[in-house]
Amino acid sequence: MSLPASQKPARGERAPRARSALSVRDATYAVLRERDLTTLFSNPGSTEVTFLAELPDDFRFVLALHEGSVVAMATGYAIARGVPSMVLLHTTAGLGNAVSALATARVNRAPLVVVVGQQDRRHLAHQPFLAGQLEGLAGTYPVRVEQPIRPQEVPAAVDRAWHESTTRRGPALVIVPMDDWLAPADVDSEPASPQRILRATAASPGEVGELAALLADARTPALVVGAGADEPDTRAAVVALAERLGAPVWQEAFGARAGFPQDHPLFAGHLPHDRPRLRETLSPYDAVLVVGAPAFRQYTYAPGRLVLEGTRVLVVTADSDEALRSPADLTLLAPPASVCEQLVELLPAHEGRPAPEREIAPVPPPGPGEPLRAVHVIDALAARLPADAILVEESPSNRPELNARVPATSYLSLVSAAMGGLGFALPGAMGLRMGAPGRGVVAVVGDGSSLYQIQSLWSAVHYRIGAVFVVLQNQGYAVMDQLAGRAEGGNAWPSVDGVDIAGLATALSCPARTVTTYDELTEVFDAVLPTLAGREEPLLLEVHIAREPTSKP
Repeated sequence: MSLPASQKPARGERAPRARSALSVRDATYAVLRERDLTTLFSNPGSTEVTFLAELPDDFRFVLALHEGSVVAMATGYAIARGVPSMVLLHTTAGLGNAVSALATARVNRAPLVVVVGQQDRRHLAHQPFLAGQLEGLAGTYPVRVEQPIRPQEVPAAVDRAWHESTTRRGPALVIVPMDDWLAPADVDSEPASPQRILRATAASPGEVGELAALLADARTPALVVGAGADEPDTRAAVVALAERLGAPVWQEAFGARAGFPQDHPLFAGHLPHDRPRLRETLSPYDAVLVVGAPAFRQYTYAPGRLVLEGTRVLVVTADSDEALRSPADLTLLAPPASVCEQLVELLPAHEGRPAPEREIAPVPPPGPGEPLRAVHVIDALAARLPADAILVEESPSNRPELNARVPATSYLSLVSAAMGGLGFALPGAMGLRMGAPGRGVVAVVGDGSSLYQIQSLWSAVHYRIGAVFVVLQNQGYAVMDQLAGRAEGGNAWPSVDGVDIAGLATALSCPARTVTTYDELTEVFDAVLPTLAGREEPLLLEVHIAREPTSKP
């Protein structure tokens, strides 16, 4: 049927398009408002234009210049707020670029709702340009992947993704063909998603009683904590339990966050990441209770058992994947805060056993003619970092010194990329600063690590995100060089020298400064660190340091 002549568009104009009173896009906007997902992190493409073309004024769009930065910013934002963040990715290219960051989000327990654009549904069977094989592209890192059967299912699918990411603490993907957004919404039937899900916050007393009986028999118990314990109520419960048992507390290796105040007298240190040293470390204990972590995180393989015969391993976690891969005598899948609170009531008090002494040798400033070293930077930072600041760590060769000299003393005071992939720290710090605007944020980043997402600095400038980035520039791939040395082989890779990181930051309009001496370092720290909480301008400090001959990651 043709339009009457009076309604035909003039040459160059589009014909009017019939639209229902409520589109799938409108219905999805309503879901996003209801679920507090009105801040969108994205680097969009043509398959997302239809969704964004009439973005409501109450939504905030945050642009990053690479999908790894998009997801890392959203991850930091979700971690800081404790609720899901919203991500919008561009079909195969966008999702493919984001996979490593999605893996980090999963291991860091960051809830994300990720909408991935797809080509027009009406000719997907023909594999048009930009059509993507998207459902398996991110592997098993997403907690959910769904492409709705029909456009009208999109709003409920986004709502289901919100529920799943909230429950399982990871990224949930919804794949949406670009033409779905303007399809008429189904207003005559109920959406296939619940309005509310009540999640139990208390563990069963009977199950906790079985765990308590095993701990009551222990003469020399110890605790191991991980990222799953870094919530205010869980931290308080773990402290009370450790004090009740008089038990030393260890931090899991390579944890995303610290689950116990590391200035507490019962804090014993960080667990080794290989079996021989782990067995030796845990050998004094006849029971090890692991809270909010798997048993046990490893890095370099070595043969043998994780613990000695006679040491019971007990795990408390809300993460079913963590529970399934932990070789434990008993695992309790339940909210850790509730379990620890009940254990405090059930267990008798023990006299405190002192944690192993941790001697941190003071490091004097470099003498005349001596180079600036990473430990000088870390010591100077530790002496000046505000107590409520968030420290983001991504400097693998300097992680041991950072852990030893800058204790994580409060909730969310340390965040690291537990997956091990580089590129999280710069954009992740930005997301944390956005999500916790009352707290200062400092990222300590290796020079190589910074280059993975250096373009994210544009977003920090554009959105006035006042994080400080300390880039330790040793002009090399220090961890790889050290590992190659232990393997008694040569390096197949060149030194990474001649890169002007401060210059790259300046090219992205980010304020930057190169620091080469201890006096320059303390001068800029004294000027900048007290202002962290109120900063609205990012700053990158490229600090030149000497290469260290040995290091244990």
